[in-house]
Amino acid sequence: MTKLRYILVILFVGLVTACSTTKYLAPGQKLYTGGEIKITDKQNSKKGDIGPITADLTSLLRPAPNATILGMRYKLWIYDKTRTNKVRGLKHYLNTHLGEPPVLISSVDLVKNSSILQNRLQNKGYFLAQISGDTVSKKKSKLAKAVYTVQTGPAYHYRQISFPTDRDDLDTAVAGTAKESLLKVGDRYDLDVIKNERIRIDAKLKERGFFYFSPDNLIMRYDSTKTDHGIDMFVHVKETTPDQARWIYSIRNIYVYPKYSLRDTSLKLDSAQHYAWYNVIDPKKTVRPFIFKNTILLHPNDIYNRTEHNNSLNRFIELGPFSFVKNRFEDVTPDSPKLDIYYFLTQAKRKSLTAEIIARQTSANYDGTQFNLTFRNKNAFKGGELFTLNFFTSTDKQFGSYNNGFNVFQFGVQPSLVWPRIVGPVDIKTDNAYIPKTILTTGYTLIDRTKLYRLNSFNAAFGYQWKPNLHKQINLNLLEFTFVDAEHVSQLYQDSIRKTRNPTLTHVINNQLTFGPSYSYTYDNSTEEFRTNSIYYNGKVSLSANLYGIITGADTLAGKPKTIFGTPFNQYVKLENEIRFFHKLTPSLKLATRALVDVGLPYGNSTILPYSQQFFIGGPNSLRGFQARSIGPGSYYPPTSVTNGTQFLPDESGDIKLEGNIELRQKLFSIVEGAIFTDAGNIWLMKSHYGLPGAAFSKDFLKQMAVDAGFGLRFDLSVLILRTDFGFPLIKPGSSNTGVIDGVDYTGSGWHGSNMVFNLAIGYPF
Repeated sequence: MTKLRYILVILFVGLVTACSTTKYLAPGQKLYTGGEIKITDKQNSKKGDIGPITADLTSLLRPAPNATILGMRYKLWIYDKTRTNKVRGLKHYLNTHLGEPPVLISSVDLVKNSSILQNRLQNKGYFLAQISGDTVSKKKSKLAKAVYTVQTGPAYHYRQISFPTDRDDLDTAVAGTAKESLLKVGDRYDLDVIKNERIRIDAKLKERGFFYFSPDNLIMRYDSTKTDHGIDMFVHVKETTPDQARWIYSIRNIYVYPKYSLRDTSLKLDSAQHYAWYNVIDPKKTVRPFIFKNTILLHPNDIYNRTEHNNSLNRFIELGPFSFVKNRFEDVTPDSPKLDIYYFLTQAKRKSLTAEIIARQTSANYDGTQFNLTFRNKNAFKGGELFTLNFFTSTDKQFGSYNNGFNVFQFGVQPSLVWPRIVGPVDIKTDNAYIPKTILTTGYTLIDRTKLYRLNSFNAAFGYQWKPNLHKQINLNLLEFTFVDAEHVSQLYQDSIRKTRNPTLTHVINNQLTFGPSYSYTYDNSTEEFRTNSIYYNGKVSLSANLYGIITGADTLAGKPKTIFGTPFNQYVKLENEIRFFHKLTPSLKLATRALVDVGLPYGNSTILPYSQQFFIGGPNSLRGFQARSIGPGSYYPPTSVTNGTQFLPDESGDIKLEGNIELRQKLFSIVEGAIFTDAGNIWLMKSHYGLPGAAFSKDFLKQMAVDAGFGLRFDLSVLILRTDFGFPLIKPGSSNTGVIDGVDYTGSGWHGSNMVFNLAIGYPF
């Protein structure tokens, strides 16, 4: 209880010191605590409008009062406690960088704020709004606030919206956008919406060839003299609009400069090489002309379209070899409006060699380092191909009560080649900002688990990646191949298998051979911060040896296992689903949730998924109150006989995985964000296996769910987010003590050591 008393004392002292931030004020000075908006004629506004209007007006008030946390003016307190006449040193740094001088009521300009609020209300359709401001303070108090009394008056709404009549092509085009207008009959007048309407019309006209048109060529006139506070709105093209803005432009010629520099002053059109529908000026032959065939979406004689133009610019960067792209349009109107387009590309550094050393710690009690050496060629065959060759080596040493002494050493090489186009029998075409890609990856990894076994892992994949739009991405691998070969299995490990008869230990060192296609679909709009609700979904289907297994009649349960080159192949269907939902409760408070449903169905030549394809649970990005890979399958828990004499606890794996996570994220201050969370889930085997009681999926799966809870901090360092989580189990499947809440001594070091799990990680868990 001593620690708890310390915490209460600290909180009490903090609250007391928060009140002391006024003692440094001079006589007559009062600390400004903020502004208050009082709307006195709420009957003139809709019930649902009062809250947003109040919040909008409050956000315009200046200056802002001193920052607070739980009512404590912590920045002002730091400023007062670190006052110094020195111009350097720790006190000066704290005072100028973390402290905040007092914001006084005398610095509030009531007249100016009232004028700003009145202007905002008029822009929102309250043309008769009246505002008055005053200060309020209790006697002998050193605190004061500003109160603004608001009479909004009646709101003005649209009675009718009129677009231009057909006089020329421009008027016709503007009128053609009316159906999608942001201005609606019955809506309240809003200047911001009117500005956005002009921008919307301009964007639509840019899709129809009006290259030189701009929003300034539109004028919005309104008549507010009608009865019942109605407005008639008229959308017009200005009479002063120049002829160029009224013309519809088409494309004449397209020129591409793949190796442009600021020193180039000549267009060198005499050296242009015509390819397909464009011209390439590249005297040094740095790229092959076909590289742009999948990039330039505009064609000669096409009507100018801004979306296709912007998508082309994005595709130039997506190619890879180019770091910057600049474009120029030249008006070449002899008889009809025509444009020549020039694309000037600055090449990125073609070859690079990078090295990095990574230090890491995992919740599986591993401390380790990894060294990566990566070579990249961004234009391997002068067609924008990205060739990558990565060498890595790592070593991990485990401490704590699990697997003590069984260190892991890894070495690998991973070559890959990415084409910025479709190569092969599949025809995938998109006209958006993203280029379809063909991806070939290969790799070899040596995994040496000291004193236990060594695994040689070979893998390869060939497939395609494309994005139908900004939020969707599809990956189709025509073939994924994995072969894992175990060697140098130690006598210690063989003795562990023999003594414990644990099939999981045997499964780890079984040779694995998988081959087949996979398909994954991703939808993600969570990067758009303006959304109140956002979602992320990823679904994947993986197959292995399905057709070959059927043709050969493979059936392990019937005593008909089949092999390829002496190795039994794995036959399965694997489905993976992950969905994340995010909801903003306030601008600084977010609810984040995630659900995973993964199922692997082994059949024919397999009774269990290969170890490399199985599911695991627990750890810093999963159930954070449990060690990584230490839960399940089902209610199975390794008995004492598994570890006695071997000091070895195998990683738990399964064919089915269910997991759910809920996390409440609150921005605290500066770069610090806090979170509280709870996780639940488990893994299971599809079929019962000898030596693993309770591991198979059954109707009692809900009773076998592991549950944890915890809290953590996130530090937004711009380039990365550093995350710390403290989790503890609430329900342990397979344990006689299914709940650990009862009788918990949170101040006891023994309880912390055996139950609290600390996770240090990079990025959010989901």
